[in-house]
Amino acid sequence: MEDFILREIDRLGEMLRLVARRLGLLDGGTTDYSLTDVKDEFGKASLPFDLDAVLQQENPVWFLVETEKFSDRSLETFVDILFHSDLEEGRKTALLEDALAYLDGKGYFSFRLHSLVS
Repeated sequence: MEDFILREIDRLGEMLRLVARRLGLLDGGTTDYSLTDVKDEFGKASLPFDLDAVLQQENPVWFLVETEKFSDRSLETFVDILFHSDLEEGRKTALLEDALAYLDGKGYFSFRLHSLVS
């Protein structure tokens, strides 16, 4: 059972990387896209959660890690995708700060997310 869960977590991470690549984020650019584009790409990739439901959580990072079982890399990719979208600046900042606090607290230093801090 543990192997199955780990494979599912890895699969989710790969799907998030695919979405990031489709949105142009992994091609070296810092493209801007709408939240609708993100939702559409999540739908195409068949991600097993509703983005609106995640964003309505009081603490989306905790929800993703505890409920959806996101790995550190998956969380990093997810936050990076949303940071480059047209999500409200305050929500992007809060999501980024929460993710960095969580990842740094685990000893996982994300160069990608730290580079987004202004």
